[in-house]
Amino acid sequence: MITPGEAFHFGANIFDVRGDTVSRFIQVFSEFPAAKLQSVDRASEPRRLCLDPVTIPVSRVRVEFLTPTELKSKDQIAERPEFSILYGRIRDRLSTLSALYGSGPLPIDFMETGDRAARICLAQCEIRTVSAERRSGRTGQTHPIGGFIGSAEYEGELAEFLPYLEAARWTGVGRQTVWGKGEIEVSGS
Repeated sequence: MITPGEAFHFGANIFDVRGDTVSRFIQVFSEFPAAKLQSVDRASEPRRLCLDPVTIPVSRVRVEFLTPTELKSKDQIAERPEFSILYGRIRDRLSTLSALYGSGPLPIDFMETGDRAARICLAQCEIRTVSAERRSGRTGQTHPIGGFIGSAEYEGELAEFLPYLEAARWTGVGRQTVWGKGEIEVSGS
C-alpha cells in the first residue's frame, strides 16, 4: 500500500503504432491532481517486435515463468505448460493486440502453426504452484491471481516460434496479464 505523499515508481510497456503514445501517456499522468509526476526514465530504446522466424536453427529453448502464470486449454487451466498450449496463448494474445491496436489480426494460418507447435516436446519442467490474491479498491472484493512459476525447456524445430516467445516477454502470456501475471524470460540455443 502506498501512503499519501510517499514516492513510488512503476514500469510500463507501451505498444505504440501511432508514434505519439508516450507523450500522451506522460501528459495523462502529469494531470493527476493527487500525484506529482517527478520524472520519466526513457532509458530503454523502443523495440520493434518482429515475428519473422529467426534464420538460424533453434532446437532448444528455456522459458522462465517469473510471475504466476495460468494457461487455459479446452476451457480448463492447464497443469503443465505444454508448448502447444503456451504458443497458442501467445499467438492469440499477439493477434488480439494486433487486431485492436495494429493493422488487424496476425496474417498466419493458426491451424498449421498450431500443428507444428504440437510437435515441440516439453523436455524438462520445474514448476510449482503459488497462491496469491488481489483486492479491488473499488469493490473490496478479493480475486485469486495465483498460478505456476518456474521453468520449462522445450525441444524441436523452434526457429519460427522464438520471435513469439520473445514478444511474450513484453506482452505476458495467459490469464490476467493486466495484473502482472504471465511474465516470462526466454533463452535459446
